[in-house]
Amino acid sequence: VYFTVDTDEGEPVAGLMADSFRIYEDDRLVSIHESKQTILNPEVAAVHNTLLLVDMSGSVTESGDLPTVIDAASSFADRIRNTQKVAVYTFDGRKDLQRVVHFDNNPDRLRSRISRLQDAKTRDPSTNLNGAVVKALKVLDRQMRNASVPLRFGTLVVFTDGSDRAARVTREQLAQAIDASEHDIMVIGDGSEIDEEELGMIGRDGVIVRGDRAEISAAFSEAADRIDAFASRYYLLGYCSPARAGQHTVRIEATVDGKSGSLSYDFNARGFRPKCDPEKKPRFNVRRPRAGPSS
Repeated sequence: VYFTVDTDEGEPVAGLMADSFRIYEDDRLVSIHESKQTILNPEVAAVHNTLLLVDMSGSVTESGDLPTVIDAASSFADRIRNTQKVAVYTFDGRKDLQRVVHFDNNPDRLRSRISRLQDAKTRDPSTNLNGAVVKALKVLDRQMRNASVPLRFGTLVVFTDGSDRAARVTREQLAQAIDASEHDIMVIGDGSEIDEEELGMIGRDGVIVRGDRAEISAAFSEAADRIDAFASRYYLLGYCSPARAGQHTVRIEATVDGKSGSLSYDFNARGFRPKCDPEKKPRFNVRRPRAGPSS
């Protein structure tokens, strides 16, 4: 059974062990000794990918803050690479994104390629923020379509020190793209030129605003904390059912700090046998959409 654990306030609950859960079948408790319940690596069921989109418009590259931004981006990638692959792209006033590294979790490769931003040239000092967000969501879409597991979770993190100036993509077009996307979107805003209303519309899953450029590193660290906790709230619980036939309902109950939550799932026990191995990797039927005509 694959599920998440959150508090009433929506905060993720990470680090629970197998014995943190009680399992009921048809409202009767299943013995922890009989069920041999265990927590499996959730990566066998789900993939998490994060794309970090970095503003490289003139206001960033000419401000003297670029080394701080590079160090913060490198630390961000190193922090979350243990739970997912990380991509880093940049934007300025141009139409297209610039790829720095494409979905990787190798620490040396991430660090090396992000460090090259020090030598990057801003070709257009304007800020194509709206267009960059739309393009980045499409990059995440393509990455998710190629995943071999049934559950795919994408996160876009945008760092910017300003607002859209290029006007290549309207705010209405941006809003449509965000509404149509299933990915989580967070924004790190830094500097005196940011438009908090605009960033709030983009960062529907979190906005971290810092008016002081000295807090850039802290803002990136806070974003990494949120993403790391988000990925750690997912659990894949395996157990051996005592059922051998028929339709049943399993209920998983978690109790944390005196508060309980539960979820239920209906299953058919046809073919269930003894000598079950709850640590065996589940088999998933992953269906990919048929390729349509290109446009």
